[in-house]
Amino acid sequence: MQLGVYSFADRTPDPATGEQVSVADALANQLERIRLADELGLGFYGLGEHHLPQYAISNPGTVLAAAASVTSNITLSSAVTVLSTEDPVRVYQQFTTLDQLSRGRAELLAGRGSFTESFPLFGANLEDYDELFEEKLALLLRLDRENPITWSGRFRAPLEDAHVYPRPYRDRLRISVGTGGNPESSVRAGLLGLPVVYAIIGGMPERFAPLVDLYRQAGEAGGHTGLEVTMSAIGLIARRSQDAKDSFYPYWLETMKYGARARGWTVPSRAEYDAWTAGAQSIFAGSPQEVAERLISVGRLVGADRYAMQMDWSGVPHKLVMESIELLGTEVLPLVRAELG
Repeated sequence: MQLGVYSFADRTPDPATGEQVSVADALANQLERIRLADELGLGFYGLGEHHLPQYAISNPGTVLAAAASVTSNITLSSAVTVLSTEDPVRVYQQFTTLDQLSRGRAELLAGRGSFTESFPLFGANLEDYDELFEEKLALLLRLDRENPITWSGRFRAPLEDAHVYPRPYRDRLRISVGTGGNPESSVRAGLLGLPVVYAIIGGMPERFAPLVDLYRQAGEAGGHTGLEVTMSAIGLIARRSQDAKDSFYPYWLETMKYGARARGWTVPSRAEYDAWTAGAQSIFAGSPQEVAERLISVGRLVGADRYAMQMDWSGVPHKLVMESIELLGTEVLPLVRAELG
């Protein structure tokens, strides 16, 4: 099982000091983290797309292209690209360019995103939420398989014997589908034979096992083999378990407060947080041994091919994130490999 990192380049003001990392520094921090992950032998690093002031990245492909110049082996992915409000032709060109720059290390993770701010920004109608994604994903996949291409649909101008360049470094661009747990998304990815990424930001990861089964059943029905599952977790790793839990808590709490304002969540108590981090049950904050054991148990249960850690929620300080990535690569990864390969 490969291990990797996902990040939204979160730059929320620090809950203790009120200081906010600049966009330039947040981007520089990301490149430093990606370079370290590559040196440590981690398998992939993904950057999310947002169009809000507390996030530094609105165009993951640009930052990943910079990362390609300072890395050698790691897969460089979006996490996710909000395909519903993108032009599939243009986003395909962006990621095939990245694929050429990195000599085959690009991954386009397509999804609908956890926010909707890109819809009014790019003139998309939320009433077309499902239809936009369906049509644009279908076009994206055809672009990867056909050149030239002739196509027509509802949401962009038709293509008539159009040539789209550059082509991927190898025969195909790696295109994955991200989902937060919608059963229909698992079925769609399986029927299309695409790798699936489960974005897990709360609750016990075991609850995703039936969705993984659904994905594999759909893949089998679609005649696909070798399907790939990526799981994800939020958390932080420190040498002492309690240090990880205490360090992560105020930043996690800021995210919960934001969710409460934006979506009507109830802000959880510290006692609930302590229960969720005990043994890294649903929040993977703990020692290397503790996090490794949890990655192994969930990875084995669902047959995961990859597991991603998201460590910088609400702007966890760069130093702590770097230490966490270091421990993920030097201590957690060997333990996981010993058990799962």
